[in-house]
Amino acid sequence: MKECWCIPPQGSAEFVCAMEDVLEVYQRQYADNEVLVCLDETSKQQVKETRQPRPAQPGAVGSYDYEYERNGVSNLFMLFAPLEGWRRVEVTDRRTKVDWAQVVRQLVDEDYPDKDRIVLVMDNLNTHHPSSLYEAFEPADARRIAERLEIHYTPKHGSWLDMAEIEIGVMSRQCLDRRIPDQRTLRREAAAWQDRRNQEAIKADWRFTTADARIKLQSLYPSIQN
Repeated sequence: MKECWCIPPQGSAEFVCAMEDVLEVYQRQYADNEVLVCLDETSKQQVKETRQPRPAQPGAVGSYDYEYERNGVSNLFMLFAPLEGWRRVEVTDRRTKVDWAQVVRQLVDEDYPDKDRIVLVMDNLNTHHPSSLYEAFEPADARRIAERLEIHYTPKHGSWLDMAEIEIGVMSRQCLDRRIPDQRTLRREAAAWQDRRNQEAIKADWRFTTADARIKLQSLYPSIQN
């Protein structure tokens, strides 16, 4: 079986420019009135058991039937402040422009109301744009929120640059890698995982720099035209 990878095109100036921009953001020194936040999304299909699972007993592991009943799909927004050791998981029915706008307003007004600037890293999905704020809120409110944001987009085929994707991977292994029957349970389990990680203030140790990229990813850089 072949694995499918999203490989950036060689010699792509657009990819390199966006990559180095994000790497610069990760190397930046932040003032007390600033915070770095990464944002990404994933989905989780909810499934119900069709037969009662057998609980684990001494000398025997638990088991469940291979059949299940599909019970809808939920979207999960991951907001991760890698230098603060903070994250928030927001479970929604969809991931529309309005959903994104609501999540960002909470980030600005409730999560970090004391920060003058929120440096926001995310992929270039069509919903991830300040214009989405104007589809959800009155113009004055939308502008107020947008002025608090400094947005940086990861390049196409460069989602690995978003540290929120790394945190989603951890959540998938520790919390979502099992059958979850409904959105109510999903919210409860995601919140419990989020709170435990926040209590431990688990941060991200990002070490890949622009200098590293210019050596290890040299093939992605375009040739200089003389």
